[in-house]
Amino acid sequence: MIQTASFTGFIRILFYILASYYIFKFLAKLFLPLVVKKVVEKAGQSFQEQQQRAQGGAWNQTQSKDEVIYTTKNDKNPRETKKVGEYVDYEEID
Repeated sequence: MIQTASFTGFIRILFYILASYYIFKFLAKLFLPLVVKKVVEKAGQSFQEQQQRAQGGAWNQTQSKDEVIYTTKNDKNPRETKKVGEYVDYEEID
């Protein structure tokens, strides 16, 4: 038995597709900001905990030695300029 597509069936399917699209779009506008906010907060907490662990470990190491070491980016030796080649002075000959 061969079934043929009817116009009303096509319209019904088209309606279901459009309705599900707009419902999904509406729900995404409601819940997506909440989900993103939770993810960002959790990532921030994780980053903060990592920083506290890293700083706590460094602080404990320096306390046991009874000395405090400050390191900055400027402590490193300045970079040498890259030497490309030697300078050749050309003279114009008449």
